[in-house]
Amino acid sequence: MNENVMSQLDAELEHAGEETALSPKMLLLEQLRITPEKELPKMEFLFQLYGKPCFPRRELVAITGKAKSGKTFVTSMLMAVGNLNVNLNPNVNPNICQLPLKRMREEPFKVMWYDTEQSDESTQDILKNRIIRLLNNSNTNLTNPTNNLWSEKSIDVFNVRGVPWKERRDLLCEAVMRCKPDLVIVDGIRDLVNDINDGVLAQEVMEELMHLATEHDCCIVCVLHQNKSGEDHNLRGWIGTELMNKAFEVYSCEKLMPQRIFSLEQTLTRKYDIERTMYFEVGDDGLPVTSSNPSQGREKERGEQLPPLNQTYRVCDEEGRRSFDVMRLFLDAMRGEDEVGGGELRERVMQLSGIAIPFKYNQLLTEALNQKIIERGVRGGRTFYRPAPF
Repeated sequence: MNENVMSQLDAELEHAGEETALSPKMLLLEQLRITPEKELPKMEFLFQLYGKPCFPRRELVAITGKAKSGKTFVTSMLMAVGNLNVNLNPNVNPNICQLPLKRMREEPFKVMWYDTEQSDESTQDILKNRIIRLLNNSNTNLTNPTNNLWSEKSIDVFNVRGVPWKERRDLLCEAVMRCKPDLVIVDGIRDLVNDINDGVLAQEVMEELMHLATEHDCCIVCVLHQNKSGEDHNLRGWIGTELMNKAFEVYSCEKLMPQRIFSLEQTLTRKYDIERTMYFEVGDDGLPVTSSNPSQGREKERGEQLPPLNQTYRVCDEEGRRSFDVMRLFLDAMRGEDEVGGGELRERVMQLSGIAIPFKYNQLLTEALNQKIIERGVRGGRTFYRPAPF
């Protein structure tokens, strides 16, 4: 404890029974003080993706994407990988073993899915025909519990779409308190509020979720749609802004056409950068299977190391987190030209940077526009970009 506070405490003891000058707020601040010597619980991660730790306890993680971009497939994988117990049955579905997403600890942990969007039937269908089938071989008899690799005691699924929005938050808190899950998936957090642009309510919800994750030592995964505009990949509404500010990690899902391949990319993190993108597609059995990078050709061997990003355009912040030097990248791509067509600029930036999928380019394009490095124009129905005046 701070020496000044200690001396005040000694003085207070001399005047026991008298009115204290050491306020409760001062005592609380002392409890909240961070020093190099203070013992804090070590950060524990639930998963690793391509060997990098991710999805930490006591934190919020965001999974975003446009409608039908594979968000529910990704959350199904998280639930299956978290709950998988290969010791119960050797007939593990090979799909789940091929995933670059692995559990950090050997023993399974408890997972909870809190569905606010879909119908009861849709939620049950995903549980039966996606999550459980990912755990089990597709030929396994799901009605025979001795053949199952899952346990109802370790997976809790709730559908609260029919509950008024004001009650959903209280029920979520109650479910976490009673079920004690290690991983919580809230699909989606938009339905915890009645107005996604209510800034006060959005902040209140985020603070409540952070407190819930901290108090119950779990990771809460928040699923939220991106804005509908094609080039706008920001999270929807004020609640999306608050989630971006509070989340430990943000992942983006995208459906790549015409190959019908899905991608999962880490777009923001406070600690471990995962620069590889996970690709998967839906097999004939309706289950996700790993896939190669479509931009590198389908003939490439599955699981091959992707080409590295061009480090010329990579910079580190004070905390060691790597990001792109957006100004240098886009100005180099413009090559001193007065204006460049949208398609041409995209091709140049992706080639210079080594970016393999469109989403990352769209994210950098949004940054370049927001930072007023470039500006957009339209002429004769054609979109073009030019350097913004300084």
